[in-house]
Amino acid sequence: MKFIDEATISVGAGKGGNGACSFLRLKFMPFGGPDGGDGGSGGSVFLRADESINTLVDYRYVRIYKADDGEKGMGRDSSGKGGSDLTLRVPVGTMIYDEDTNELIADLTAPGDIACVAQGGRGGVGNARFKSSVNRSPRRTVPGGEGENRNLRLELKVLADVGLVGLPNAGKSTLISAMSAARPKIADYPFTTLYPNLGVVSVARYNSFVIADLPGLIEGAAEGAGLGIQFLKHVSRTRLLFHVVDIMPVDESDPVENVNAITHELEKYNPELLQKERWLVLNKTDLLPEEEVQAHCDNIVKRLNWKGRVFIVSGVAQRGLEDLAQQAMYYLQGQGVSDDEFN
Repeated sequence: MKFIDEATISVGAGKGGNGACSFLRLKFMPFGGPDGGDGGSGGSVFLRADESINTLVDYRYVRIYKADDGEKGMGRDSSGKGGSDLTLRVPVGTMIYDEDTNELIADLTAPGDIACVAQGGRGGVGNARFKSSVNRSPRRTVPGGEGENRNLRLELKVLADVGLVGLPNAGKSTLISAMSAARPKIADYPFTTLYPNLGVVSVARYNSFVIADLPGLIEGAAEGAGLGIQFLKHVSRTRLLFHVVDIMPVDESDPVENVNAITHELEKYNPELLQKERWLVLNKTDLLPEEEVQAHCDNIVKRLNWKGRVFIVSGVAQRGLEDLAQQAMYYLQGQGVSDDEFN
């Protein structure tokens, strides 16, 4: 299934039932008095994070959701039944915005998180409530309140520990398929990956992390070029970035310039992204004779003046991936980095 990460819907809470105007009339109680009951409250609309759902695709086809209205009050002090609440399930990681004001209503980051997005109308008041010593036969009632109506924008940001960034055809899809059980589409043309792919990397027993293969960037992505913002907004929730670089691009472009282009786009979108831990992953080393790989990679790192960690790997040949996964696991567990392997 394609990854659908944004949808716009309309939600409406139920209207409260009206209060009743009624008077008790019995043979042996000629002065029974008012007995109009209150109306029931309208149902509210809630959104709840459900880890069994991973896309917003259902909300692309059904866009209007309405909770039940409350029932009106009746005689003999009978209150109306409250309207049933409506709870919509969304993936964990969904951000809920008011489409009209752009206000962030809620950010559902954990399974079971729930947010009320439209409050049901209050129930009306029957005339029995207005009986007093000076008003024995009140005919006053209060109608039920209107339920809230809202236009919502749902945005799903990938919840992953590690995100792969890099130009199209840098080998990110091959890398995630080699490191996890994910099977993204792989081809030799740009923008093969149009939707984020998630995979779980198992490092050792009880040690694993989630890695996201995110759509490739091009120059101008921060202004919307290429896949633009559709990609960049997912980066903010990852804890660690792998900057994947093709050391032998088929278009004969300079790997150093390619790294700088991605770095520039990250900075333009949000300067704070450059403060996130980012490791340089020099990929496709299988394209060079083994004796030339180290010198070629050293030259790239030197020209970049890269101060962070560097890994030399090959997704196709599956070289260097075990060490990359182990070091990422150590980092994510807050243990820093280590040259020792997991037991």
